Amino acid sequence: MGNKFAVNIIHRPELSPEYAEKTMGKGENVRDESLDIFRFQQDCAHKYGLKTTIQITYASLFSDTIIKMAKEDNEKYGDEIGLSLLGLPCPEFKEKYKTEDFCIWMFDEKTKEEIIDDVFGKFYEKFGFYPESTSSYFLDAYTINYIKKNYPSVKCAVATCWEEGPKAYHTCNNSWYTFMDGGPWNPWIPSKINSHCPASCAEDDSGIVAIPHLSRDLMACFDGNGSNFGTHPQNVLRGMIYYNDDGEYEYPYLYNLIDQYRHLAKYNDGYSYNMMFVGPGWLNRRGRWEAPYELLAKSYDDGMKYYGKLKAEGKLSDMTMSEFADYYRETHKDYNRGECALWKDILYGSNKQYFWYADPSMRTCLDFNQGGAMIDLRPYAARIPQETGIGTENVYDASYPYLIQINYRAGFFTHYAGAGTVKSCKVHYKGESADLCLCRTMATYEKTEEGVRITADPVTVNLGGEELVIRSSFTFLEGDGTVITERELVKGPSGGEVTFEEYFTGGFGTTEYQADMSDLTLGADDENMNYSYLGRKVQKEKAGSVYVNIPEVHTKVVMGGDNDIAAAEEGIAFSPVYHLRLYKTISKGVVKTWLRLQKAN
Repeated sequence: MGNKFAVNIIHRPELSPEYAEKTMGKGENVRDESLDIFRFQQDCAHKYGLKTTIQITYASLFSDTIIKMAKEDNEKYGDEIGLSLLGLPCPEFKEKYKTEDFCIWMFDEKTKEEIIDDVFGKFYEKFGFYPESTSSYFLDAYTINYIKKNYPSVKCAVATCWEEGPKAYHTCNNSWYTFMDGGPWNPWIPSKINSHCPASCAEDDSGIVAIPHLSRDLMACFDGNGSNFGTHPQNVLRGMIYYNDDGEYEYPYLYNLIDQYRHLAKYNDGYSYNMMFVGPGWLNRRGRWEAPYELLAKSYDDGMKYYGKLKAEGKLSDMTMSEFADYYRETHKDYNRGECALWKDILYGSNKQYFWYADPSMRTCLDFNQGGAMIDLRPYAARIPQETGIGTENVYDASYPYLIQINYRAGFFTHYAGAGTVKSCKVHYKGESADLCLCRTMATYEKTEEGVRITADPVTVNLGGEELVIRSSFTFLEGDGTVITERELVKGPSGGEVTFEEYFTGGFGTTEYQADMSDLTLGADDENMNYSYLGRKVQKEKAGSVYVNIPEVHTKVVMGGDNDIAAAEEGIAFSPVYHLRLYKTISKGVVKTWLRLQKAN
């Protein structure tokens, strides 16, 4: 297919925005202003020839004015009328459910069902049909499955907010008690078992296409607070990423971010995606984040103008949510297809480069500022049947667990050697060593018969008085849970041999602190041991593989390939990680190893 930049523009008439009531008080002034802002947002999109999806909130269902406006815009502009599970905490909801809670995924199962039936029933009463799309900051598998079973017209949903985890908690003064990171950054078909995981087959397909709450900067958001870095103009203002030139505000970063998403078509068979999902609270007349209302309004209008310009140039296809779901289904028939993003730094202008990859078996990130080190890894192959909400073990933590996460469990750069989670390679020669994490490089992408292949530019390490040149490449076998790593000795020493130590240092969890590791089993072929915090090692020459079995996250991590020695090592209580290592000594050629994620238990 040719290049297709699909864009969803989504508005919700949130008549009782909780965050606005906290600062503006309650009553008609909030409702009137919210109504005006919704009309302004719709007018901005329509002015530039763009269709929207109107996500009707619970509060809006009690407003004849909103119902009338939605019907008129549907008839005149082709806007879709969907149903949002955000915007619940209006007076009618609080009175009926006797609660201050407002996140659908945090209620117990019975209340989730009651709320869904209430909201969908009210929607049908007002519009005479059931919606084809719905939305929330996060939708767990239980909620999606219930909606699809009882309201089968729904084919698309906003289902997660990318990288909303401990970083968001810390930047909200430790008051953001809901974690949901670890999911895909771009649209996906959720698994029936865990909504973070892309479905692996038709039997695993939940029946909807999920989209993220915002299109975020896949570097700045991962490294820092995601709320400042997204294709939502008010995010850019909150991050202070704009400048004043002779009294005129501009935001080139916003346009660069949109264009970066357009660029992802290069890595995804010509397909790219972007979205904006905006409630009215961001545009209230008191201003926000030291920005006056005039700038808030101008930034929103300018954002719509840029999308309109791209559409007029034939570079953008504006779709409603249900239209996008149909398009996605038509172009993504292969469940195992990998989603790829070779992402560059567009905020600070460095040469830093990340490669993101996701398919039904894993989500991972390689950092080429660290030689291609693996800095994030989520074992989707495990299909962890994680429930969320009151009455479960995860009342507020809906995140999909990591095996590697450098922001929560450190990486190479840590004060205590070897304590950080990361996958990389050490090079040894004449008693000296260097870790490729210390080698900055850049990478190129290609699609091969074998899979998705990323090749790093060669790097030079100085060991034993000699320059050694090494080229690394990584091949992802789509849907297989396997990553093949090749370390080529482009330039070897004038004499002697070089030892490559391919290593994986891992943990597991969703926050900074490690759960008990006593249930882990480490092994090399048929030799194994239970994790006991004693720093012990299982080692074997020319082993078929080394592995760790982690019952709590239903995952087995296996490494194999070229090796003279394979080792699995436990950590200690002060350094609760595990290590898998493969050693190979060569004078020339390529060392080829593989990493595989498998479902355990």
